[in-house]
Amino acid sequence: MVNQQPHFRLREVTVKSIISASKLADYALNPYAGCQHGCVYCHARFATRFSHPNEEWGSFVDVRVNAPQLIEREARRNRPGGVFISSVSDGWQPMEERYQITRQCLEALIKHHYAITIQTKSVLVRRDFDLLEGHPSVELGMTLTTTEAEVAALFEPGAPAPEERIEMLSGANRIGICTFVFLGPLLPYISDRGKGLKDLLDTIVRVNPDYFLVDRLNPRYGIWPSLSAAVAKYDPALVPKYREILYDRQIRECYTRKLYQRIITEARQHGLTDKLRPCF
Repeated sequence: MVNQQPHFRLREVTVKSIISASKLADYALNPYAGCQHGCVYCHARFATRFSHPNEEWGSFVDVRVNAPQLIEREARRNRPGGVFISSVSDGWQPMEERYQITRQCLEALIKHHYAITIQTKSVLVRRDFDLLEGHPSVELGMTLTTTEAEVAALFEPGAPAPEERIEMLSGANRIGICTFVFLGPLLPYISDRGKGLKDLLDTIVRVNPDYFLVDRLNPRYGIWPSLSAAVAKYDPALVPKYREILYDRQIRECYTRKLYQRIITEARQHGLTDKLRPCF
């Protein structure tokens, strides 16, 4: 169930374009602006800092209701390529169950022979397996920050529990959809070492995706107030350590080197070296 903000604001909007150039693929597609998952570390705040000034991340969603129609128009002038869904806000956040904008976009993208990469925390994507099954140019990725439900509830308050995501991706594997797992951001002193990291790699072994990516926690625009509040609820003593890792350059560089080595070592011990793709 979504931990929706008490003053949640929904808007139906029309936009002038929907498929944009991206560093993650040739193009990116975001049928929504804002995200009900409300992840405290989310980098996407930058994308709405002008359109939603002073609004808390997770308290608003703009539904881009004309997105499917724009794909039909833009597909005629764009060169063929790969599309990443969703680079800024989750295309299968709870609002999608009502609007089905992302599903309609998927249908249009498949019709026009785009290669599609999906990254989500939502189990709602299972609804669209009928569209994804059998397409060799489609891959489905799940984001996993921790395997502990209580920790995930602090840092990703509106997202499905980790085990639900794992079951969703296992189901995609069973019907032959190409899958990946994005482990990130790893949470310092929580899921970036010891049992927390081992449990994540155990999950990779269990799910057996085609590959998995790993990323560190990054100092993104506007995340510190929500991130530090969540860390304080978990363990107040970690707040100054998080501040150093994010904002002290020397400490961050040292942390990054040690984290990289821990990941390489753990992946080797799990027999996962060939599937590992570090993002830093």
